[in-house]
Amino acid sequence: MYTLSSKLKLTAIIFMIVGAIGLIYAFIAAPSTIEEVKEMMADDASHGSSEMEIVDQDVQIADPDHAEAEHILVDDHDNEHYEHLLHQLQNKPWAALYIAAFFFFMIALGTLVFYALQYAAQAGWSPVLFRVMEGITAYLLPGSIIIFIILLLSGLHLNHLFIWMDPEIVAHDEIIQAKSGYLNVTFFLIRALIYLVGWNLFRYLLRRNSLRIDEDSTNNRWFKQNFKLSAGFLVFFMVTESMMSWDWIMSLDPHWFSTLFGWYVLSSMIVSAITVIALVSIYLKSRGYLEYVNDSHIHDLAKFMFGFSIFWTYLWFSQYMLIWYSNIPEEVTYFVTRIEDYGLPFFGMVVMNFVFPILLLMNSDYKRVNLFVIMAGIIVLLGHYLDIFVMVMPATVGESWFIGIPEISAMLLFGGLFVFVVFNALTKVPLLQKGNPFIKESKHFHY
Repeated sequence: MYTLSSKLKLTAIIFMIVGAIGLIYAFIAAPSTIEEVKEMMADDASHGSSEMEIVDQDVQIADPDHAEAEHILVDDHDNEHYEHLLHQLQNKPWAALYIAAFFFFMIALGTLVFYALQYAAQAGWSPVLFRVMEGITAYLLPGSIIIFIILLLSGLHLNHLFIWMDPEIVAHDEIIQAKSGYLNVTFFLIRALIYLVGWNLFRYLLRRNSLRIDEDSTNNRWFKQNFKLSAGFLVFFMVTESMMSWDWIMSLDPHWFSTLFGWYVLSSMIVSAITVIALVSIYLKSRGYLEYVNDSHIHDLAKFMFGFSIFWTYLWFSQYMLIWYSNIPEEVTYFVTRIEDYGLPFFGMVVMNFVFPILLLMNSDYKRVNLFVIMAGIIVLLGHYLDIFVMVMPATVGESWFIGIPEISAMLLFGGLFVFVVFNALTKVPLLQKGNPFIKESKHFHY
């Protein structure tokens, strides 16, 4: 049985506390009025005349009546600008919270998918890793609750993450109005409940049967049930994952759409999940657990990390190239915004998610070296966090972005919670599923 070390537990708790404090500070420090935004802008101005001073100079013309009218128009325009900036700055801690919550949630969900694939494929190499996968999927339930709460708060108009939820914007936007049959708060939350309940139900049934396999290893009844459940889950998941990506990510930019987007989010989800499986397995192995996990198992996980990194790059390039080449204004604006305002993270994540896996994991021998797998894993996880960051931030925060206290605090909070939940779940049952019919093949897996 695995025992959670006091150092790891304390580290996770410290991360959660520090992250929570940082997020509370970020919410408190966010401006609440247009006047506060103006003060912040004035404080940030380091040279020359302020925007308002320039405006005042421009409107001082010969005709007093005309000058007064011009001044009113300029004031109205400025107030709209500052109100827009106010919403962006208020969104910043919310967006940071949402990005981190979704990032760790998708790791747990991606692990459940990979776990179900092993059952559906009746894979012989992976059963010694099943308990690790089950431990990671333990985060699915708390992660689901957190995600739904954030979505519910958005539906209650406590933030401006989803602009299509704002009645004032919808009243003047024909495109969003045309999508209102699908993009409305009630239907949005109902769909979210269906996704989350369905995924967690399948996880519960698969985990329950996995434990029953150990209790009754004389026949393959529970293994066969998990085989059928996995096949059913994968069908359910492929439909709901695409819809989830449209709802939770793509609808942040309600004017934009991509037919590749569901696959794109899926590839990021799977490669992040496999990376975490590899890192947790290496950590447990270094602590004297998982005695039957050998270099060949790590090699296979690294192969999947490499393969899905290439798959992610293929989808990233396909989506980018097709939209950029067609040059349709409603579509290409998505990439124009990200290239102009988010150039460093936008292209940096491509380097992290493609170039580094190529350099560190293409060589077959490197896949058997834990140090290379760990290095590649850390870079890949940071790269896919940036991927989610670039998906969410431009639509919610616009050009007012930077990685600061909200982003770091959210990562600490959810990273600590993830580690605490996952490693605590690993202590509940033995780390080897003894009753699996393929367990002997998995124990002696070498090539």
